[in-house]
Amino acid sequence: MTVAIQGGAAPGVDDPTASPATAAPATTFLAWVPGGLPAGFDDRVRALAETGPVATVAEDHAWLERSWSASGEVVDRTRAPYRLPIDTIAVDPASFGVFLSAHDRELAAPIASGQGVLSATSASLRNLGPGAVMRFTGGRTVRVAAVLPDAAIGGAELMVSRDTGRAIGARSDRYLLLRPADGHRMRSATLRPLLRSLLPDELGAAARVQVRTASETPLLRPGDAVLSTARTKALFGEFAARPEPGRPGYLDLEPGWVAEHLVTTRLPLLGRVTCHRSVIGALRGAMRELRERGLAGTIETYDGCFAPRLINRDPSAMLSHHSWGIAVDLNVAGNYYAMPPDQDPRLVRVMERWGFAWGGRFIVPDGNHFEYHREPAES
Repeated sequence: MTVAIQGGAAPGVDDPTASPATAAPATTFLAWVPGGLPAGFDDRVRALAETGPVATVAEDHAWLERSWSASGEVVDRTRAPYRLPIDTIAVDPASFGVFLSAHDRELAAPIASGQGVLSATSASLRNLGPGAVMRFTGGRTVRVAAVLPDAAIGGAELMVSRDTGRAIGARSDRYLLLRPADGHRMRSATLRPLLRSLLPDELGAAARVQVRTASETPLLRPGDAVLSTARTKALFGEFAARPEPGRPGYLDLEPGWVAEHLVTTRLPLLGRVTCHRSVIGALRGAMRELRERGLAGTIETYDGCFAPRLINRDPSAMLSHHSWGIAVDLNVAGNYYAMPPDQDPRLVRVMERWGFAWGGRFIVPDGNHFEYHREPAES
């Protein structure tokens, strides 16, 4: 589980992911568990004497078929069987509204009647605004009621009610927002063991707690160590896809997107790679530096880059950034998921210097994983 506290740091005025006008108070905490919240966890948190308001947030990718502008013009048009995966959170408007500013709470109120709210990045990416209509697989339509800063809805692309979420596919409880009860003062050092004690033993490697402050995380969302789906799309492009038939946890991407955004080439130390064209320069630079510094031996195996799939190939998980070809796996042997990582620290430092976040620092270590998280220079 990860716990983060949102403080009062003022973001840059040009940053679409945050806004002082919509920032949550300093006593708002985020709690999440890798793989989703265990059944009944949110109820156990609510039952604590130390906790006050608690909001449960479901999050999944809803599959968009088509969208129309407020004037009725077609904006998004997909061709079957490919659809656009939209990172969607589903909330109870009353409990989640506590964590919004009064202004944003009023704008988001229509989600109770089946409408939706877009994040600023999503609205820009989609070229949609209030009055637009989105149609998802199954035929359910959602009218856009408002556009809020990314931070207001945890960096997701779309926010809807719990009922609407169930209809369009956002059903998995991923995280909580919570505040201390009246008369109680929470600190991360005391909240961490308190929440850990509520986790079932069978979670194993996923039964982990991490504490962050607002200066350490730009958005109160799970997986804040890497780019949100909305920012990834804005930087590296948006693909249409479908679950790959016969391969649970894998995706079949629309061929035109693959042809436009991916490149296959040879790189020092790695050999033949297929990655997003925007990361090839940084990856080549990192490999050249390793070779020039006599550190070629720190890479024993290259184990892939582009792999269209969900995280850990779990059909209930969110999109892996391997689907964009912006992550590489190195030295898998000895650096398996959820095991203590064993990468050479010199390799890690070089990769991080070239913009690749190391999975060995994730809440559940993924020591072979290096994920690009800097904006491409041409952006």
